[in-house]
Amino acid sequence: MPSAPDSCIDKDYKEVRSLSRGLALLQALNRAPGGMASTTALSESCNIHRTTVKRLLETLRADGFVRRGEKEGQYYLTFAVRSLSEGFVDDDWIEQIALPLMRATVPELLWPCDLGTLEGGFMVIRESTHRFSLLSQHRGKIGEKLPLFFTAMGRAYLAACSDSEREGLLTLLSQRADEVGSMARNASAVGRLVAETRARGYAVNDGDWEREAPFAAIAVPVLCGRKLVGGVNLVFPKTAVHSEEIEQRYLPRLKRLAQRIGKDMRPWLNTLDSGPESISW
Repeated sequence: MPSAPDSCIDKDYKEVRSLSRGLALLQALNRAPGGMASTTALSESCNIHRTTVKRLLETLRADGFVRRGEKEGQYYLTFAVRSLSEGFVDDDWIEQIALPLMRATVPELLWPCDLGTLEGGFMVIRESTHRFSLLSQHRGKIGEKLPLFFTAMGRAYLAACSDSEREGLLTLLSQRADEVGSMARNASAVGRLVAETRARGYAVNDGDWEREAPFAAIAVPVLCGRKLVGGVNLVFPKTAVHSEEIEQRYLPRLKRLAQRIGKDMRPWLNTLDSGPESISW
């Protein structure tokens, strides 16, 4: 007997608002410097009343996920939050292969880089060196969704994926009512974007993502053999790095990182849903 569609399930069960708010607080603490923030700051960032924030944090404290700081109203994350990701097997290759390689490149790349994989038509950051790079101006990047058309990592993936996969992504994203959907319905614009990226040999975002307008990025795909598994980027303020320095200094190192990740993850390939073969640039 076929299972009930999601729409039916949604009608039968109401969302637990307190759970959503508790998760929002954990995410906000993760983004905060050192994983520590005050109830006032969390109330403002999550748009939750301060009294409710306090009650939720005390519940999380009783369960061992947060502790009180030295100052009144201050809380910080504990290592217990790592248990929330245990059992998520798909992360194994990222933690055991990608993260050590990414961290080792920090002295060379200087600027922070992210590793992302495709999920629901967006690139989702799975690992990052923002917490290791002294030049990082971001925190809590893991889990952030990057649009395909306006970010370097998304453009790198689009240019590297097969024609059939790209058509499927455009069909999915064209149903959206925002700027992502508008771009997905503009086949000629997407075609030009893909052609330009392939001709250049790497993807570029020069402040094109409105949400991160002050920042630029370059990115390349991560391939395991001919299987496209994701992308890696390098993020920096728009005015901080010249194009000559990008191509001569940073791009070769970023490409080597992507190639090494793809090479070392070969033993994991059979356990991943890698998708169709990619297109060579």
